[in-house]
Amino acid sequence: MKASLYEGNQTFTVVEKEIEAPAAGEVRIKVAYCGVCGTDVHIYHGMMDKRVSIPVTIGHEMSGTVDAVGEGVEGFRVGEKITVRPLDNRGETPADKGHSHIAKALKFIGIDSPGAMQQYWNVPAFTLHKLKEETDLKLAALIEPLSVACHDVRMSKLKKGEVAVVLGGGPIGLLVAMVAKSKGARVIISEVNDARIKMAEDMGFEVVNPVITDLVAYVDQQTEGGLADVVFEVAGVQASLDVMTEVAGIRGRIVMVAIHGEKKPVDLFKFFWKELELIGARVYEKEDYEESIQLITENKYNFDKIITGTKPLDEIQQIFEDIDNNPTGMKFLIDCQ
Repeated sequence: MKASLYEGNQTFTVVEKEIEAPAAGEVRIKVAYCGVCGTDVHIYHGMMDKRVSIPVTIGHEMSGTVDAVGEGVEGFRVGEKITVRPLDNRGETPADKGHSHIAKALKFIGIDSPGAMQQYWNVPAFTLHKLKEETDLKLAALIEPLSVACHDVRMSKLKKGEVAVVLGGGPIGLLVAMVAKSKGARVIISEVNDARIKMAEDMGFEVVNPVITDLVAYVDQQTEGGLADVVFEVAGVQASLDVMTEVAGIRGRIVMVAIHGEKKPVDLFKFFWKELELIGARVYEKEDYEESIQLITENKYNFDKIITGTKPLDEIQQIFEDIDNNPTGMKFLIDCQ
């Protein structure tokens, strides 16, 4: 079998290795497709060299089929279409209060242990989710990031008829917009990149470029002063932190989707004055995955348009170089078949 290895120094190699039998409690997956996550790009750039064990196979946005089952595994049969929810919560303790997806000792499969950018992958059976027979395996590689969006929207308690403003129209921002639209909300995306604006508009979204149009004034006018019921901060830049409290209406909910690694200023007075809520949202839970699987299987929202390009596993180095050279790209997939 072929497996990719991140070797450090922005370098991937593809090696031949033996196919391993699944251990007790594990399932061996024949990987179909693996998406490249922003975290994978951070690894490629060396930003997580202290966390990953070099050389390492990374990747967690995947689809595939069951190839073999280990001792003690029930409920799965060879050939079934599956995806993996890559959270190893076996270190959960009572101190985690039942929230295993954000347990203190959580291990992220594909970062803290070997990932899916290889032809065959052994994982704990409890991480698997079954797909429908009609689920497209290429689109199914989007289930993991779409599950992030499903979790974000669920945490926001967004309701039909509410106004949702999505700050940032990149891959996750667009997926959040799609899930919000599926709930019956009016969705307004704020994005500055022309290519991403066009993509969102082509998919039927209302988009504002805040460099050209005052976002707060636009939303205020469109809502007769009510502003946004929910704001999703996805861009991860100071300008979005500044505007999120301005564009949120009275008792608006702000969902922090972006990862801010450093402390940044936020207008706390607006939280007091408008009784705003700030909601953290990290990864996903089982119900988010199930919703994502259903959305991908139905494909009412043209998820295929998010896929910028697909290349075979042998060209993994070129894929990461392409991502660096195409900052307007959305989602790149690796064909591991």
